[in-house]
Amino acid sequence: MPPGGSVTIEARSEPTAVIVAVKDNGSGVGPKDLPKLFDRFYRGENSPDGVGLGLSIVKSIMSLHHGTVQVTSELEKGTTVILRFPVDDIQIR
Repeated sequence: MPPGGSVTIEARSEPTAVIVAVKDNGSGVGPKDLPKLFDRFYRGENSPDGVGLGLSIVKSIMSLHHGTVQVTSELEKGTTVILRFPVDDIQIR
């Protein structure tokens, strides 16, 4: 995200899950890049930095928690990453 951008984190609970949404107002992800975002070492056209591991690692962690991750994006408007953690797998100690 370019300097001066903003990130918003929202969390809510549902009867079967905890949902965390991370939204930014960055340059967004192009339609041809969206299907490849979770591929290891993939760097889209709008990502000049990094090695392309971040979302791959996020997907692996979510899978270990039996959760899901979803990305929606629009060029020049921003990106939203939605993490869904099922509550039936959460144990409070």
